[in-house]
Amino acid sequence: MSYDLAVWEGERPADDKVAGRVFNDLYDRYLDGEPEPSSERIKAYVTTLLERWCDITADEEETSPWSVGPLIDSASGPLIYFGMSWSMAEEASAYAATLAASMGLVCFDVQLDRLRS
Repeated sequence: MSYDLAVWEGERPADDKVAGRVFNDLYDRYLDGEPEPSSERIKAYVTTLLERWCDITADEEETSPWSVGPLIDSASGPLIYFGMSWSMAEEASAYAATLAASMGLVCFDVQLDRLRS
């Protein structure tokens, strides 16, 4: 089991309820169907996350927070939906949310069904 976040390109939804609908629509379109190449902004986001913590596939010391890898495989089009281990979720999700905001991306906490910033 992992702690999951979703990050996407687009306007920040007005509230958590709208964000949940946007997330579900994006999930259905980009992750439930045929995957699409990741957008350049999502690729840049993933690259920056991996500068902080290595990909789980390259983690020999078990210090990566990501629950699956390669991390970029969790992305499709303008969306990435990724999990973190519970033991590192607080630190990693805070960093991921702050990074998303700094890059003009929307971050949605799937566990809490709310926007992050």
